[in-house]
Order: sequence, then structure tokens, then C-alpha cells
Amino acid sequence: MPDDSRENPEDEFDEPGGDDEFRDLLREFLAGNTNIDPARLASAAGLPNDPEVVAQLISQLQSALQSSGEGVNWGLALEQAKGLAARTSVVSLPAERSQLEQAFHVASLWLDEATYVSALTAEPRLMSRTEWVTATMPVWSQLAEPVATSIANSLAAVLQDQAPEEMGEMINGASQLMRNVGGTLFAMQLGQVVGQLSTEVVSGGDIGIPLLDDQQAALIPQNVLAFVADLDIPVDQVHLYLAVRELAHARLFRHARWLRLQLLSSITEFARGIHIDTDRLEELAEEFDPQNPEELREAMTSGALIPPKTDEQLLALSRLETMLALIEGWVDVVTAEATIRLPKSDAIAETVKRRRASGGPAESAFSTLVGLELRPRRLREAATMWRTLTDAVGAEKRDALWSQPDLIPTSDDIDNPAALVARITSGVSEPDDIDQAIEDLLNDESDDRPHE
Repeated sequence: MPDDSRENPEDEFDEPGGDDEFRDLLREFLAGNTNIDPARLASAAGLPNDPEVVAQLISQLQSALQSSGEGVNWGLALEQAKGLAARTSVVSLPAERSQLEQAFHVASLWLDEATYVSALTAEPRLMSRTEWVTATMPVWSQLAEPVATSIANSLAAVLQDQAPEEMGEMINGASQLMRNVGGTLFAMQLGQVVGQLSTEVVSGGDIGIPLLDDQQAALIPQNVLAFVADLDIPVDQVHLYLAVRELAHARLFRHARWLRLQLLSSITEFARGIHIDTDRLEELAEEFDPQNPEELREAMTSGALIPPKTDEQLLALSRLETMLALIEGWVDVVTAEATIRLPKSDAIAETVKRRRASGGPAESAFSTLVGLELRPRRLREAATMWRTLTDAVGAEKRDALWSQPDLIPTSDDIDNPAALVARITSGVSEPDDIDQAIEDLLNDESDDRPHE
């Protein structure tokens, strides 16, 4: 790689001082004037041993040296993810798109018979992998930001603590620089994860959390085609099933307008409680062998730097898992009712459940990167509760529970559906005048909003 860093006649870092000396050391490394193999650095950072990725890493670290900004470079994460998605993207054929568009149309009619939640006013979309990355990265960044900040700050703190006394002034002047470097490494990791996810998900709601804007349903034709290829089931039936699931998920978040904000706020609140194990990071810094970076790579990609969860985090995680299970369980039950006409609906449902239970490699990478499992552990129990409730009180009373946060079933209700049925059949308190006025106002504002 050419040594571009030495060809700046107006070098803004040529004044004497510890910060400049540290920049010079890093520049020497990035210019290839050391014995450390850049590919090994990429491996230590948890990035793939890909020449293009290694070149991007060095380039971005060089940019970090000259950056005066703070925080994580989320634009870099988006760039990484879009690049990875574009590598394997293929344009869907008109016939494939037409089939999926028709599936959405039929799915909407079937859902009208199975649920009382509001229909969407925005047209469903067919997205490429790159379009999915662009549309969902704002939410991924929001979820990852607390951990990214913690990593960047911890890296600067550990370098200060571990520096020899004679280098103290140099390190003290470079703490912001190291935050930039740490943020760059994290952004590249997140970009790799989201880019890989774009090759795995089949729809906007596939992960279970609301990644797309309000009222938006979407399928990724290329990934749907790959999903269908693994099944011995007629293609049109799979298209209809996936379209129903996606519309049900999007309709729920449109109907329960409070749900998206509450869910994302809960995830962010949980993530803010995560911190990096600086003792472990210090041990790695002391023992780091540039010629053998496997231990550091393993620590960064396995979640070993994130210490065990506190009692408060475990409680928050339990509430979050309950909500995710309630959402996914409701979608499962409504989808089953809406697709009862499909001869192979049960087989498709079982395939979706197995796929969701195991997750994919990128999803596992996200859970270790942020410390959050996206798959609800109590999904089957929640689905059983919704099914029991539907049989006992009907779809209208079932769906009415999503109208307010305080009506939503609890973890105890999942364990004891009979008690929930008894509570509902004995009479559920109606919303008071203030609650009703707020609900009416939200309905009016949503209906008045322009849609593309």
C-alpha cells in the first residue's frame, strides 16, 4: 500500500507533542513499515481475512487518524454493509416480482378475515439486499451505539493504564484518537454483520424487531427464492405464507402505535447497561502477540469482553424477551388462521420455526457484538397462550389487548393462559375518556399522514 501519509506538505500534525508522536507510530504501522501483518490485525478485530476488507480497514484507520470528530462512524458501517450486500445481489426477474406482489394482495384479504388489527395504508415493498441494508441501518446503529461507545472508551482507558511511564504524555494526548480507532473497528464489524444479515433475511419483520418505518412491509425476492429452493413445497404457497407473516407483523406495529417505541426503547435501555470488561481487555493488551492474534479475535467475536449481566439487566432482558415472544407468538397464530387454505401451511410454519430457533451466522454475530439475543426463548409458549385465548374469546377480544400497554399479557399469563381467559371473560375494564381521546387522536394523525 502506498505511503500516502508521508506526502502531505502541510501536515497538521507536525507540531511537537505526545499526540503527534503517537500518530506517527500508528502511521508507520499503517504504511506497512512494521513487522505486523495487516491481515492479522483484521483477524484480531473479528473481520474476515479478505484482501478487500483488509484494504478498507487500513484506509479507514488512516482516516481515523485525521478525524477530529467523536463517536462511531455509522456511515462507515452503512458503507461496509451495502458493499457486502451488493457483492451477492442479483436482480429479481419481473415474473418473480409479479408473483410476490400478487401474494401480498391475496395475503391482505386473508388477514382481513383472521384479525381485527388495522390494515396498512402504505403499499408493501419488494427490496433488494442493498435497499434492506439502507432502510434498516438506522435501527441497527441505535441498538449498537451504547456498546460501540463503551468499547471505544475502554480501549482508550486501557491504553492509558498500560502505557509505560515514559509514554504517558504521548498516550494522554491520544485518547480521542484511540476512541476514533476503536469506533472505526466497531463500525466495520457492525457493517459486516448487517451486510451478512441482508443475505439471510426474507422480510422486513424476519428478525422479530421493527427494523422498517411504521406501516412498511417488505420481502426480499432474492432471499425468498433461496428460501423456497430448500423446500419441497409449491412456490406459490410459500410466497403466500411469507407475505401473510410479513403483513401480520407490520400490521401489528401499525395497530399498536406505542409498541415500536416501547420495544426499541427497551432494547436500547438494556444495551446502555452493557460495559466492557476492562480487566479482561488489559490482560489481552499485556499478552497480545501481533504474530498470533487469535486470542484477541476470539475475545472480540465471542462476547468475552462483555461481562455477565447484572440483576437489573437480567430483569430488563426477561421483560424484553416476554414482549418479543408475545409479538412473534401472535404473528404465528394469526398467520396460521389466515393461511388455513394452504395445504402445506403447517409444513411451511414448521420450517419457519426451525429456522427462527437456530438463527443464522450473522444473527449470532450480532448477539455477541451487542450482547443481545434476538430470538425469543418463550415463543412456543406465547403462541400456545394466544391460541388458547383465541379459542376462548375470539379474535376481536384477543386483538383488543394490543390497544394499550397495560392490557398486554404478562409472563405469568404465558405460564397460565387459563387465568388470562378467566380475567377477560369476567370483563376487561374499558379505556377511560382520556385514554380513548388519545387513541382517537393517534388514529386521526396516522390517517392524515402522507404515504409514499
